[in-house]
Amino acid sequence: MKLKHFAIVLVTALCSCTGVKRIFDKPIVFDEERKLLTRQYIQEHYALDTDAITIIPKMIVLHWTVIPTLENSFNAFNEARLPSWRPDIKSASALNVSAHFLIDRDGTIHSLMPETTMGRHVIGLNYSAVGIENVGGTDEHPLTEAQLKSNIWLVKYLSKKYDIEYLIGHYEYPNFEGHPLWLEQDDGYRTEKEDPGPDFMKKVRDATKKFNFKPIPTKPQSDEN
Repeated sequence: MKLKHFAIVLVTALCSCTGVKRIFDKPIVFDEERKLLTRQYIQEHYALDTDAITIIPKMIVLHWTVIPTLENSFNAFNEARLPSWRPDIKSASALNVSAHFLIDRDGTIHSLMPETTMGRHVIGLNYSAVGIENVGGTDEHPLTEAQLKSNIWLVKYLSKKYDIEYLIGHYEYPNFEGHPLWLEQDDGYRTEKEDPGPDFMKKVRDATKKFNFKPIPTKPQSDEN
């Protein structure tokens, strides 16, 4: 075996054994309008009088897009203002939804925005949460094994980089009402979520146990009988 060929084989083998992955930059629009809308969101929803749109990551939130392709998923996040087909949350803010990472169905990881810049992806918790979106999530386009592996890798990567306390699925966000990380001021602003599903979350949690994430708080009980 020639030395050059041996080196290529060795590098490939090492990458395979260590699970080394690349994060590809695919930035969404983050112009002055988006920055302004983000500051307004922070002031209106979190009652924080600040010009800073940076966060200290304490939580990772996993999502799915329910959109079957990478490009259409990306386009849903790209513009600064919320598109007309999201009337369900437009009354809360004109700021478009976004996440820090978008994982394609083949497992490719794309970085959409800086990890320490606030994105709108989870009610009440954006100010401390890194969001990971996954392309798909429907019966016709379920999340893939490749996506699972990339989510596990990315959670490990982020947890080594930041002091992450919680790993949650989007559907678990209501459990944090009343928690110190919960900042939402609008009691009427809530949505029902099911992404990315309990089975997917269990697999990611089982693979990242060594980080000893804190348990999800117990969901607040209603005062109604």
